[in-house]
Amino acid sequence: MSARLLVSIVTHNSDRYLETCLESVKLQTFRDFNIAVWDNASTDETRAIIARCRDSLSSTFISDENVGFSAAHNRLIESTASDYVLVLNPDVFLDSHFFENLIGGMDRDPGAGSATGKLLRQTKDFSLTGRISDQKILDSTGIYITPSQRHFDRGSNEIDVGLYEKPEYVFGASGAAAFYRRAMLEDVRREKEYFDESFFAYREDVDLAWRAQWMGWRCLYLPKAIGYHARRVLPANRSRLPGAINMHSVKNRFLLRVKNMDSGTYLRFFVPITLRDAAALFYILIREWSSIPGIPKTIGALPRAWAWRKFLESRRRSSPREIRSWFSYTPVSKPIEIRDSRFEIRD
Repeated sequence: MSARLLVSIVTHNSDRYLETCLESVKLQTFRDFNIAVWDNASTDETRAIIARCRDSLSSTFISDENVGFSAAHNRLIESTASDYVLVLNPDVFLDSHFFENLIGGMDRDPGAGSATGKLLRQTKDFSLTGRISDQKILDSTGIYITPSQRHFDRGSNEIDVGLYEKPEYVFGASGAAAFYRRAMLEDVRREKEYFDESFFAYREDVDLAWRAQWMGWRCLYLPKAIGYHARRVLPANRSRLPGAINMHSVKNRFLLRVKNMDSGTYLRFFVPITLRDAAALFYILIREWSSIPGIPKTIGALPRAWAWRKFLESRRRSSPREIRSWFSYTPVSKPIEIRDSRFEIRD
């Protein structure tokens, strides 16, 4: 049975988080949704949890191969009809009005192709009863990109002191809990891919956000939609992350640019981009040898990246100047064009 919202969850050794994540979904005040789960070759208790929760899931897919975040979500999104799709990490749990707030905002702004709520960092035990720490630490209020082509989550690691309480437009939504309009996903897809499967995992949310901006779709930030994220992939944690994560991150930082950056923007930011590239390459050659395979993988992915680029160039609706307006060393947001009380969504 179809529903207005598909909740798409991809797991890989997620037994620490999954049950609480699913419980928070089941407690949502908005009820017209289906949950689809794809397991990527978990070896812990994740599959047992999926089996126990099967009655509340509309579909489950168990893969003996880790096909990656991008491919797994593509399969789930394609398998079920819906007006909206929430790509949800299993290490996120949601306030009970999360769906209601985001769907309300998206319904009122047909030009918004995606939306994000306010994600707070989960710093206590991952449970519905222990979710709020003594100080609320922000995890993400949307994505922004610097002129050197680093991307960050707005507000990440900051104490939530009320600086991000206004609904507004941001560059894109963090893939931890990214809310997408189905019409936008269909508009930016190439063949059967919404997320570029060359990315495998990491930065695929930025790539999709960039494509959507080129196609003229906006991303809403609605702060009353609150979630909690037990994030571990942070720049400060890089040396402690598995080598595969860092390797894909290196590969994808170059693929992002090949696919999405116009030549005028590259020339405008040539110096900071080149300095950052040189620093990244020096670091992996000297200290992070596990990322060196990312270099030949990048080269191998260039033909597909170029095909994506040509596809996008033929369909762009935004100007390079508009895209460049999002690149800044400080978080960027833009005012919502619909200014009325309808954006005062319930707590």
